Amino acid sequence: MFYLILPVLLTIGYGQVAAQNHALGQTNSGITYVNGQGMPQSNAETLSWYRKAAEKGHAVEQAYLGYLYQHGKGVPQSDAEAVAWYRKAAEQGHAGGQAYLGYMYQRGKGVPQSDAEAVAWYRKAAEQGHAAGQRSLGWMYAKGRGISQDAVKAYMWESLALLNGEAKAGALLDEVAKQLTPSQISQAQALAQTCRASNYQTCE
Repeated sequence: MFYLILPVLLTIGYGQVAAQNHALGQTNSGITYVNGQGMPQSNAETLSWYRKAAEKGHAVEQAYLGYLYQHGKGVPQSDAEAVAWYRKAAEQGHAGGQAYLGYMYQRGKGVPQSDAEAVAWYRKAAEQGHAAGQRSLGWMYAKGRGISQDAVKAYMWESLALLNGEAKAGALLDEVAKQLTPSQISQAQALAQTCRASNYQTCE
């Protein structure tokens, strides 16, 4: 979910770079393994390449390792390991890592359950334009989880998530709209426009 499939013709070049201990080459070699391009598909080989890059501090690969551990893909399932890698990515500002870490806090997976922590990490992702983070933050506002319930802000964040391609935001947007007056909906839409125009720096 973090990567696009790369052309088979690039496989050899990536392998050569990886052999020289270059993190980007290691990452892309991992991609060829996970997609089975130019060689047999191998979760173990994928994990090896991603781990090498992640251990060099690359946030994207750290977040992907978290995903593998969370879902037990090629490794024993471990929420604690997933959280550890998500946190490494999140603390470097990786929006996906932040959104996933928020989810782990919300569900109490690998960490003590904390809606307040979930909101904090969802917000960091949302303010980078991360659609799933925006949807999750909007949900927390709608339900009053970890933050004061605010249907206007919920509508604003769900609108932004939908605009950024998060189709699942539509259902909650419709639900929240039923709680708002036409004037409040106009207010939420204006907030969303201001937020987006400011590159998510002036949202609340």
